[in-house]
Amino acid sequence: MTIRAFRWGIRSSTFISLFSLTLVIYNIDPEKAGNIGKILFYLSLFLFLSGIFILFLMWLRRKSGEEKMALVKVEMNFRQGILLALLVIVLLFLQNLKILVWWDGLLATAGIFLIELYFLSRRSDNI
Repeated sequence: MTIRAFRWGIRSSTFISLFSLTLVIYNIDPEKAGNIGKILFYLSLFLFLSGIFILFLMWLRRKSGEEKMALVKVEMNFRQGILLALLVIVLLFLQNLKILVWWDGLLATAGIFLIELYFLSRRSDNI
């Protein structure tokens, strides 16, 4: 698969997840739907944010002059986009439970950062 095909696939799936997110927001009442409504909201938001973050990171790396390493960086963009979306979802979930304070946000950010450092150190060991 080429980078161009991958980008178009991510763009189309991001658009579809945006459509599903708007359907969930406008058609599901979280008070009546209960946990199923919240799960659908968080899942569609996670898919949308993952696509946005992946596309943003691809654009950022392309603009920084790393076009030659684009095939190598696709895996990194994908992983980092998913981790950033997971961080946003965790923070929103903690806010929904009304237990989000600044140190919980820092702990969640540090946890995501440590996961990324693990993947980066594992990759450098294999090279």
